[in-house]
Amino acid sequence: MAGLIHIYCGDGKGKTTAALGLAVRAAGSGKKVLLLQFFKDGKSSEFTALQDLQGLEVIPQTRSFGFSWTLSDSEKKEAAAYYSGLLEAAFARAEDAGLLVLDEAMSACSTGMISEDRLLELLRQKPEELEVVLTGRDPSDALLAAADYVSEMCKRKHPFEKGVPARKGIEF
Repeated sequence: MAGLIHIYCGDGKGKTTAALGLAVRAAGSGKKVLLLQFFKDGKSSEFTALQDLQGLEVIPQTRSFGFSWTLSDSEKKEAAAYYSGLLEAAFARAEDAGLLVLDEAMSACSTGMISEDRLLELLRQKPEELEVVLTGRDPSDALLAAADYVSEMCKRKHPFEKGVPARKGIEF
């Protein structure tokens, strides 16, 4: 059966949570799962549990660049080369995987850290059985057209608006 493309998008909480829920389900069924998170340092609480999950591999990031709007032009080029390399490596390693999660892929595209055209090309060329999940805000029309599933998380209310900071185990 052909693998499909999922997008979890929107301004609400739950995009990564939904992607990781699917990753746990896939790993639990015996599928090999690869997870690549753009812009995240791997220190979020879910990584403690994911390290012990058989069949799930987190593609490590060895560099952190900070927020794209704080980077100089040369730092942006360096970061884009790094993130583009991670994207290529993820698809190369996914040849025998059942699920590839690209967390914050839309943000990586919108900030120019990865080429949307290249991402779309990789999606078209993916192994037939590979399921791919993309998360983030504001997917382009081209990414929406490429997707088989699109789920939008809509923020109606969030405790951050009342000054409540992110809480360990809930938001990170």
